[in-house]
Amino acid sequence: MKANATPLLTILKNPRQFLIPIYQRTYSWTTKQCNQLWDDIVAVAQDAERSGHFVGSIVYVERGIYTIAEVPRLLVIDGQQRLTTLTLLLAALRNALPEAEGTEVTGRKITNYYLVNPEEDGDRRHKLVLTQSDKETLARLVDREPAPSDASRRIMDNYRFFEEQIKRSGVPAETLYKGVQKLLIVEIALDREHDNPQLIFESLNSTGLALSQADLIRNYILMGLEPRVQERLYSHFWYPMEEKFAEAEDAAPFDRFMRDYLTLKTGTIPNIRDVYEAFKAYTNRVFTADAGSEDDRVSRLVQDVARFAHYYARMAFEQEPDELLRMRFRGINALKVDVAYPLLLELYAGYAEERLARDEFAEMLLLLESYVFRRAICAIPTNSLNKTFVEFRGRLDKSRYLESFKARLLLLDAYRRFPSAEEFRRDFQMRDIYNLTTRRQYLLRKLENHGRREAVNVQDYTIEHILPQNPDLSAEWRAMLGPDWQRIQETYLHTIGNLTLTAYNSSLSDLPFLAKQTHEGGFAHSPFRLNDGLRQLAIWSEIEIKARAASLAELACKVWPEPVLPHEVLERYRAAGKPTDNAVYTLDDHAYLAGAMRDLFEQFRHRVLALGPDVAMHVLKMYIAFKVTDADGQVAQGGNFVDVVAQASRLRLSLNMSFNDLRDPRGIAIDVTNKGRWGNGDVEVGLTSSEHLDYVMSLVRQAYELQSAGAGAAVADD
Repeated sequence: MKANATPLLTILKNPRQFLIPIYQRTYSWTTKQCNQLWDDIVAVAQDAERSGHFVGSIVYVERGIYTIAEVPRLLVIDGQQRLTTLTLLLAALRNALPEAEGTEVTGRKITNYYLVNPEEDGDRRHKLVLTQSDKETLARLVDREPAPSDASRRIMDNYRFFEEQIKRSGVPAETLYKGVQKLLIVEIALDREHDNPQLIFESLNSTGLALSQADLIRNYILMGLEPRVQERLYSHFWYPMEEKFAEAEDAAPFDRFMRDYLTLKTGTIPNIRDVYEAFKAYTNRVFTADAGSEDDRVSRLVQDVARFAHYYARMAFEQEPDELLRMRFRGINALKVDVAYPLLLELYAGYAEERLARDEFAEMLLLLESYVFRRAICAIPTNSLNKTFVEFRGRLDKSRYLESFKARLLLLDAYRRFPSAEEFRRDFQMRDIYNLTTRRQYLLRKLENHGRREAVNVQDYTIEHILPQNPDLSAEWRAMLGPDWQRIQETYLHTIGNLTLTAYNSSLSDLPFLAKQTHEGGFAHSPFRLNDGLRQLAIWSEIEIKARAASLAELACKVWPEPVLPHEVLERYRAAGKPTDNAVYTLDDHAYLAGAMRDLFEQFRHRVLALGPDVAMHVLKMYIAFKVTDADGQVAQGGNFVDVVAQASRLRLSLNMSFNDLRDPRGIAIDVTNKGRWGNGDVEVGLTSSEHLDYVMSLVRQAYELQSAGAGAAVADD
């Protein structure tokens, strides 16, 4: 390696050609960076005492062996952004100078010294050769030819910026040229035999140059290959892949795809900031196990990445040609479940390779969407979903894809569970839907369009509260709701029973219910199915809100279905995952968990599982245990924090903590230290109705926090 601080114009004046490798990203500097460079040049040009101004470095490696008669061709590893920008400036400055002799510098001299190799023709004529559409655009600017029809926008914008600055600044072109003469650059020349370009590139990037993880990965894969192999892999696989991702609105979709690809291949989820390092580790393992040549190994890797990128684009960017599958992907994407994509990549590969039938794939996508949405409605924490989906794919039977997928969903327990129809139906009716932000439009769209052949775009409409939001309700509304109107409004205002769609939100506003029906565009004239049940009603009270919520909850169970398997099939999968000498118990084995007591237990279970993602429920023969688990889902040291025994008139709770440590201002707990009974701990609490649930949960939380802290300490000790 040789490094020298040299005037920029000296570097450019030598007969040579700088080539930007085909795998390098296109020119990306904006007018912001150009303006900073311009200000620096003007400042140094007008300061006679300043002898130079440092503008960065250029790192290059010789492309190959050349004869003494040939112009050296140098592959630029780092510095293409500043080199391109300075070339644009010189081209604009060239056009502002006279062509004829008579001054120190002319436009002809700038062209022949710094923009072209005047004694060369063809592909060695230009000093700087870019990639993609940048290449022809820059070449035509240098040759003073019209820009191509598909000209690079950044190249043209920045060239025009410099042209305008030269005209507006009032600084003579000759003075500006003196400023350019003072620009210094560090020229770093690498020796192919002794220097590792990739390691040097990484070192330069670590100093803060804004390259994405995808940029680093692309350079890592292609940099060490022969130019002909680079061009083949880039043109046939990598560039078409990047074109798919260029259509995405998000700034870094390719980085996320690479993380999901690595998760699929390794079973480990890398941090989004460490995708490049994880990719290098993965390729090292793959290449070690592959006996082929380096070119063949890289070729197979690039083709595999491109294949899964194609699947990813079809799903994430909804480019799927099959209409049914595209609608399924749209539903999943609306829920923003990025963590499901490693599993989705696995499933799409099965579909693309015809190991998974199209209708089965569509049903699996619907169940996955249903799983995520039901959990959101039931307020189950989502921070474990990434690991759930990673583990999920490894447990599928590819000879029975759909069946094993359903069984896996049904056998998830605790905070990983697929909410039952009963749990989903109950929570759907009482959940604050209006404040689900982006998911409320998704929810209403799915309800409205279920079974429709021509879908309604609900984004064109607004959400209407049938019972108004205004806390100062009109006399008509208060009379209709009765003396308990405040409680009714507070309880049901944002729930599904009180929400609908309209194009007349502002005009309906706080109108009385009957006026909302008959108003132009009101419920009686609405084309929405969501308003079908409102047309004939004469009153809107708590009874009607609850009835509509119950009806919509039944519809929701069809829109977001649960998996169904014959009992004997599910038990076969359950037995395959359990020791054969251990009996398996369900809630139905507890005789008193029926009717009102079952409803009370479900409310209690929902609240306990919502305490944290580390909570798991285990149904035993004599009681139901709620336990603290570790990051792998295993029961952590400390075990149970609350155990439940269902009795005829109450749920008897055992809290696993010392009675003297419990804060119980109401004094409802009983000290059962050294008393024999089912359950763990020295504290007993009875739960008889949902009215006491909030207070009882304040006691349960104390036991949970105690056992959770103990589990954390145990992990730290390990």
